Amino acid sequence: MRYLLGVDLGTSATKTVLFDENCQVVASASQEYPMAQPQNGWAEQAPQDWWRAAVQTIGQVLRASGVDAGDIKGLGISGQMHGLVILDKQGQVLRPAILWCDGRTTAECEEITSLVGAERLIATTANPALPGFTASKILWVRKHEPQLYEKCAHILLPKDYVRYMLTGEYATEVSDASGMQLLDVPGRCWSDEVLQKLQIDKALLARVYESPEVTGFVTKEAAALTGLKEGTPVVGGAGDNAAAAVGTGVVEQGKAFTTLGTSGVVFAHSDKVTIDPQGRVHTFCAAVPGCWTVMSCTLAAGLSLKWFRDTFCREEMATAEGMGKDPYYLMDQQAARVPIGANRLIYLPYLMGERSPLLDSDSRGAFVGLSAIHTKYDMLRAVLEGVIYSQRQCLDILRGMGVVSSEMLACGGGGTSPLWRQMMADVYGLPVKTVVSQEGPALGVAILAGVGAGVFESVQSACQSFIKTNPAQPPIAENSARYEPYYQIYKGLYPALKDSYHALRSL
Repeated sequence: MRYLLGVDLGTSATKTVLFDENCQVVASASQEYPMAQPQNGWAEQAPQDWWRAAVQTIGQVLRASGVDAGDIKGLGISGQMHGLVILDKQGQVLRPAILWCDGRTTAECEEITSLVGAERLIATTANPALPGFTASKILWVRKHEPQLYEKCAHILLPKDYVRYMLTGEYATEVSDASGMQLLDVPGRCWSDEVLQKLQIDKALLARVYESPEVTGFVTKEAAALTGLKEGTPVVGGAGDNAAAAVGTGVVEQGKAFTTLGTSGVVFAHSDKVTIDPQGRVHTFCAAVPGCWTVMSCTLAAGLSLKWFRDTFCREEMATAEGMGKDPYYLMDQQAARVPIGANRLIYLPYLMGERSPLLDSDSRGAFVGLSAIHTKYDMLRAVLEGVIYSQRQCLDILRGMGVVSSEMLACGGGGTSPLWRQMMADVYGLPVKTVVSQEGPALGVAILAGVGAGVFESVQSACQSFIKTNPAQPPIAENSARYEPYYQIYKGLYPALKDSYHALRSL
């Protein structure tokens, strides 16, 4: 039997999953790590934590499975996108990584737009300048930490740091590189024009591959740490959402999924480049060679629910621990008792600012309509609904671009909740399915590894063979009608609060 390994480097944890050649899970392990917020709106992590988590989880799945490391034919890595990792000439980390949800670079985004030109930037990189993307982070470090930047010899994305530690190679691939704002997305290569205008040395960047291509091989040193066999191929892999697309079978025109993880994403596959000229949603290269994706990204989807859990649901967490249950299960039970509309309470999920479709790093979360009648469970229901409203607002844009079909797949941690999925179906007005496998990104990059190692003929054929879906949850017409007026109010709240958000930031 041949085996494939998928490493999924998330914002809160790294999960490693070992699959057999039929894409069945053999063993899995995960390891959490912290995120630092040195200032309001900032987000950083230590890249060394990612590597330690990868080493531990790879070792755990190998020991748990009893599989001979020589039977593992390939490894793929999925990762949180956009994070900035900078290394010196010796490959040592120079500072904590600045993450995708960090909002400190508004001024640098304005600088990028001025230097490149708004229309030219979107035409080349397929996106406007955004604080979440990597290019503005590079400019921020160069401006605010010049002595450190002088030592910079290599710029990597989070998953590509783990690749470097595994293989010794400085490499990336098109799906993740698309989110750096330095890639010619239609051409699938670094943009010499953008790099020149931003005065970023191309030599600092990694070589760009297609996602299923082999980028390097496990070194002797990495093999000793992880238990892998020296020489095991490591393929390009993919950014987390591009990997999830492969892991859910969204690899053909018109297919789409919604992820409710730390961030919230509505993601559609396209066989051609389709760009929103207003830059409200993002176009990236797909993990499928020669294809592209259109996606939104809201910054605090599952993060909103985690914040609410950690802040208000200590009793539920303690009870769940005693019952051997996930606290989110108990929270779902309580939220289900609250009527649609959360007793006239609406939540805006802008805890980390917002990216899609508002492009405003100054925006912040809010409960609107809060009164003395409301309980924490009304607030909980409002959080769940507000996150879905934010995804619907993004979906409406993708619908206008003609890249979404008549059904939706749900994935991510939030996608495991029947209550949240039914909200999605009702608010979207679409049937919502889940895939049988819940491994998403890890399965996606394992499939990519299988293609690179010659186990599978192509990404599409592997997905057709191995990705199975569960029966759909259809929308309930009565519920859809009840949600709609709340959604319309939701859409009007950000414009009404926008000036106040900017005023608060200036204080």
